[in-house]
Amino acid sequence: MMFRWLKRTMPRGLYGRALLILILPVVTLQLVVSVVAIRRYFEDVTEQMTQALSREVQYVTQQIPLDARPEKALAAMAAPARALELELRYLPRGAQPPETDRYWYDVSGAIVLRRLDEQLPSLRAVHLTGDGPARLYVETRAGLLELGVNRRRLSARNSHQLFVNMVFFGALMTLIAYLYLRNQLRPIKRLADAAAAFGKGQHLPYKPTGAIEVRAAGHAFLDMRARIERQIEQRTLMLSGVSHDLRTPLTRLKLGLSMLDDKDREPLERDVADMQRMLDEFLSFARGTATDGAPEDTDPTALIREIVEDAQRAGKPVTLGDMPEGDTTLPMRPVAIRRAIENLIGNAVTYGSKAVVSVTVTPRSLRIRVEDDGPGIPPGEREEALKPFTRLDAARNQNRGSSVGLGLAIASDIARAHGGVLRLRQSTDLGGLCADMVIAR
Repeated sequence: MMFRWLKRTMPRGLYGRALLILILPVVTLQLVVSVVAIRRYFEDVTEQMTQALSREVQYVTQQIPLDARPEKALAAMAAPARALELELRYLPRGAQPPETDRYWYDVSGAIVLRRLDEQLPSLRAVHLTGDGPARLYVETRAGLLELGVNRRRLSARNSHQLFVNMVFFGALMTLIAYLYLRNQLRPIKRLADAAAAFGKGQHLPYKPTGAIEVRAAGHAFLDMRARIERQIEQRTLMLSGVSHDLRTPLTRLKLGLSMLDDKDREPLERDVADMQRMLDEFLSFARGTATDGAPEDTDPTALIREIVEDAQRAGKPVTLGDMPEGDTTLPMRPVAIRRAIENLIGNAVTYGSKAVVSVTVTPRSLRIRVEDDGPGIPPGEREEALKPFTRLDAARNQNRGSSVGLGLAIASDIARAHGGVLRLRQSTDLGGLCADMVIAR
């Protein structure tokens, strides 16, 4: 509960999280080391150097006679200043020193200013900017004295090298670690892609690589995929035999019924036709997409137009709704998509007086919508309606045709085989059922 906000800010991908786990400790360690190094080394060294310079300035200024003028004072300080490598110059009488100044990134400069202000009571200003020496302005008995001193005598000027080396080598090591980490995570991504493709009915070539644990997971996936494919193949062969065995007695029944009188024959023929239709529907559901072939580039708009035209020629009250302009090609199984849309149209015209089919294509998904003006399905029963062999008596009139409750289940399975989903809701335009088959691009 306390860290829920942190989950929203964390990266969602495996690469991002692994990179964060790698970078966060390195950056934290570098910050701690840099702070400790600056405080324990550069600050102490700068304070010692600044204190030594303050004593030298005090020693030089003490050489000025009590009633000396600037020229005489400079002569008195010349020898010790030359020995200490100090540049001396008096400002004209009445001149004001420039304001104390330093660069904002000069960390050691702040320490220099603080220590000089403590050690030199007569200090008026310090100028640490520019490429030349540092300038100190000290009030003496002979006037305002300007002292030029090499900046290296005040502080270690290479303190930035610590940050440069830290950032450079930290970035270099992070890049090397990221490349190694990417090679370790690539087999996991390939395994995820192969599993996702198999869930959509595609067979991607996959060979286990990487660490021992990843290889074990890859071999387990290959074994699972092989077992599922064998089961699908065995089920398909079994259903083919069942279909052949059941169609033979149905054909004999039709031949026998043809010899009866019309009055007795017609009801029995309708029963045989219903049996034939239910058998075909059951076999279509059990067969699934196993015999639909590999996905191929298909224009969904052209496919839906063709399906609607075929339904109109069959006398079904179906019309086209909104359709996208231009050509859009997506990898899909056209035979399976045709079967799913025909099932949805069949349900719509069976329980309603008309149906409208529309297509919407976005950069991320394809949506095929079938609407009718029938009684619809209550919200609490829509999830149940997608299950096989489900017949909703309150929502559907069984007197309009025999059914085993597989139309929506077949359409839902085909949508899942394409990496999508079938959603049911109430139609806002027609008032009946609205079935949306949404497929991710």
